[in-house]
Amino acid sequence: MKDMISLEEARTLVCGAVAPTEVERVPLLDAVGRVAAEDLASDMDVAPFAHSAMDGFALRAAEIAAAGKEAPVVLRVIGEIGAGDVFEGSIGAGECVRIMTGACLPADADAVVKYEIVGVVEGDGRTGSLVSFAAPAKVGANVRAAGEEARAGEVVVHAGEVITAAGVGFLAGCGVLEVPTYRRPTVAVIATGSELVPPSQKPGPGKIRNSNSYAMAACAQRAGAVPFIQPIVEDTYEALRDAVAAAAEKYDFVVTTGGAANGDYDFIKPVVADLGELLMTTVNMRPGKAQTFGLVNGTPVFGLPGNPAAAYVGFEMLIRPALRTMQGYTFMDHPVVRARLTADEKNRDPRRIFLRSVLTRASDGAFEVTPAKNQSSGLFGPIQKTNCMAIMPDGTEPQPAGSVVDCILLDVPEEVCL
Repeated sequence: MKDMISLEEARTLVCGAVAPTEVERVPLLDAVGRVAAEDLASDMDVAPFAHSAMDGFALRAAEIAAAGKEAPVVLRVIGEIGAGDVFEGSIGAGECVRIMTGACLPADADAVVKYEIVGVVEGDGRTGSLVSFAAPAKVGANVRAAGEEARAGEVVVHAGEVITAAGVGFLAGCGVLEVPTYRRPTVAVIATGSELVPPSQKPGPGKIRNSNSYAMAACAQRAGAVPFIQPIVEDTYEALRDAVAAAAEKYDFVVTTGGAANGDYDFIKPVVADLGELLMTTVNMRPGKAQTFGLVNGTPVFGLPGNPAAAYVGFEMLIRPALRTMQGYTFMDHPVVRARLTADEKNRDPRRIFLRSVLTRASDGAFEVTPAKNQSSGLFGPIQKTNCMAIMPDGTEPQPAGSVVDCILLDVPEEVCL
């Protein structure tokens, strides 16, 4: 095992150690945002019949082929069709039928002329009225053909596709009410530290509230997983060993925060090594150099740093892709845009630096990025107030204002291409 590996190596290692969860069938509404594990087919033509795309008059286009402003064609309205109704009669020469949006097109009709451009010569435009047409209509005008969206037996969503909100409606129309998808992985979130107290408790001297568990659980939930916050673990080898062993037996993935460095009370590395296989300890990144990863009885165990920003960056860069891999997603990278720095960055650290930053659009249309003034790895606040992470490349070269750098948009789904 190398002492320090690149971020790319780390992600390949973590994602390569997990596999998709088993397939389960969920109600259609519960499938939104999840990955279809199998091809899904329609049980009928959608739509099952030709229907009108708007309120108007159904007719044979040939009847008004010669219509013009100076010589409008007049037809008699012989019936009305509302949505859900079917016109059983026939349309003869000089006749048309008033039709509502979504209503079944009569067998004799091949076009619909919208109501607003039809003149009323006699009556009120309903059955028995005479109406005039001042322009011809094309065959198929304002008609949605049968099977326009899908044919019976046709695959409408392929395995690997993410079900969107619109996709839920599409599948409902195709008669698909259950979706086979990968089970959401369960994630145990364990905060370590004898100084921690629950957020519900006002901390006394030397104590702080446990915010990491809630942030990491939120990250897991946003990644599509199901988080379970575990009791706080005191800073002893035995306590952490017992907590990790128990969680690895029960959950699909274990995430700890704190104790990932080399201090006297940092135990996650020896715990993973003793319980299973230790695969990674440090990554060439800042914040979050100390990143522990290994397997305990086949369960992935990831030890994040205790500093909030370091834990957050480590989760988003390494754990989130693994959790998405377990759910069958194929897009793993958040969108990246190029932006000009608005201030000088000294970049004295040889590691790749992720600066919590605000991305804006300049007057010339280009993106500009302004790193938060406080880049302390111990703070969540700057992350809440920023909308991207500006990446300072590996090395110690300074990045003066105006330099163009990559910016990761963490709140934009991986499937979005910019």
